[in-house]
Amino acid sequence: MKLFLTLTLLLLPLALFAADQPNVVLVIADDQGYGDLGCTGNPVIKTPNIDALAAESSGLEDYHVAPTCSPTRSSLLTGHWTNRTGVWHTINGRSMLRANEITLGQLLKDNGYETGMFGKWHLGDNYPYRPEDRGFTEVYRHGGGGVGQTPDLWDNAYFDGHYFHNGEIVEAKGFCTDVFFEAGNQFIKDSVAAKKPFFTYISTNAPHGPLHCPQNYLDMYKGQDPNIASFFGMITNIDDNVAKTRALLKELGVYENTIFIFTTDNGTASGANVYNAGMKGNKGSAYDGGHRVPFFLHWPAAGMNTKHVIPQLTGAVDIVPTILDLTGSTKPDDLKFDGVSLRPLLDPAIKIQWADRMLITDSQRVVDPVKWRQSAVMSRQYRLINGKELYDIKADPGQKNDIAKEHPAEVSSMRAFYEAWWAELEPTFSQTTEIYLGQPGYDKVRLTSHDWIGTAGVPWSQGHIRTTLQNPKSKKPAKHDSHWAVKVITPGTYEISLLRWPEEAKHPITAPLPPGQNVPGASKAYRTAAGVAVPATKAVLRIDGKELERKPVGPKDIMITFTADLTAGSHKFSPLFLTEAGEIGAFYAILTKK
Repeated sequence: MKLFLTLTLLLLPLALFAADQPNVVLVIADDQGYGDLGCTGNPVIKTPNIDALAAESSGLEDYHVAPTCSPTRSSLLTGHWTNRTGVWHTINGRSMLRANEITLGQLLKDNGYETGMFGKWHLGDNYPYRPEDRGFTEVYRHGGGGVGQTPDLWDNAYFDGHYFHNGEIVEAKGFCTDVFFEAGNQFIKDSVAAKKPFFTYISTNAPHGPLHCPQNYLDMYKGQDPNIASFFGMITNIDDNVAKTRALLKELGVYENTIFIFTTDNGTASGANVYNAGMKGNKGSAYDGGHRVPFFLHWPAAGMNTKHVIPQLTGAVDIVPTILDLTGSTKPDDLKFDGVSLRPLLDPAIKIQWADRMLITDSQRVVDPVKWRQSAVMSRQYRLINGKELYDIKADPGQKNDIAKEHPAEVSSMRAFYEAWWAELEPTFSQTTEIYLGQPGYDKVRLTSHDWIGTAGVPWSQGHIRTTLQNPKSKKPAKHDSHWAVKVITPGTYEISLLRWPEEAKHPITAPLPPGQNVPGASKAYRTAAGVAVPATKAVLRIDGKELERKPVGPKDIMITFTADLTAGSHKFSPLFLTEAGEIGAFYAILTKK
């Protein structure tokens, strides 16, 4: 991309802050769309604090992410296309960020920053994919893609949960969003006390379902549909927390030299029934409503503290190069980005000509990517959807009139861009992300069904674990056709334990579980489902399609443990339980190097 800007203008602002690195606070909400804010026109929602932020920020008006959460996070933190990072799904072993990717956390850490991650990671729960493995030195998070999902701590709901703090399990009181912001705010205080620049990544699981929030926020939306009341209440709670963090920055004297960013990870999951800013589609869609989201950046010390609307086409791949540019940070010479720095656009004082460009987003949500699947090729004026439909987004923002037949040259050009993009990335698709076994310092590995690779249903929430995702009406014997992709780093003897319930539940394999308590909101907490008994008779250790051993399951057995010698390299690990109805995968497994 050609930017018509003199070198002098590019370099001058760097001299202003080179001696005093700006802090960075990046807040990203989950499942909140472009239209789920007062400042973008929503007539119902209450977001006065984010609205105030938008009124004094540089705002990306045509900013695009992936249509779902993990892919967006992979791009946001690496500056690479989601499909290049190995993250094109939210489950199925395709939500783990490839080990060769370098995150913004690592880059800023290498440039002298304190780095903290709080809330939702959703890029892997085992080494080498966790945030603490990717450059973040302070980590306070839930497991998986949301509170109460399968990799999360057992029976977590949105209130009074248990979380992972630097790898240790800690108890917390209060609503999850409040807890994550409080942890992030403490990190800011500690960094300021240590006189260190900081990167604070606060990634909320709200307003992703299940839809829960404190009662006082529900009361703000009386008269609305219960789902909307909960969804909007969760967003207003985020809004209040944004205000608290910005007030803390002022109190600590670092407000002026802090880059504060608010954005979201995909189109709205629930708000389109009220308002969707005239866009077509919502979360998961290839239309703009699935991936155009808000992005506001505020930095008073650099003059980015007035309302500055940026109409140019931008995307998540641009954020890492932009933040590195704004902070004067360096990167390895061989690290190339798929995006570009947006600094010239963000600075209201700079006037430039910005050449048109094309960007691609897609929603794969399959084990292996499928060409053209749920895809959008974007230019500033056009959207090519699934390689077939063409829309003039300026004249037809609701994407109602397909003009592909009238503009064959534009379709051909955009298809050619996609074809080249696909040809470059396709050779990388076979590089399966594997969970490491026997990595020095990580002798114990906990596997969950969230990361099963296969064609059958993946139990990604604890509600699925409780109900087993089995079809009792099926007349065919059940067959477990999924596996974990693992990589043995250190060959040798391993202790392999198979569980139906997670280790912390301490509950027998064949026993049912009573339902747990609900929490406020329109949804039922995952733990309110009764835990179905699995009448397992045998536990089977299956690796690389071969049965190695089977053992009986007794009524009091919490886990069945095998010992096996594992060779170095890649393996397909698919242990299971046998019942009269057939096979059921072991939802959890613990592997320990002896």
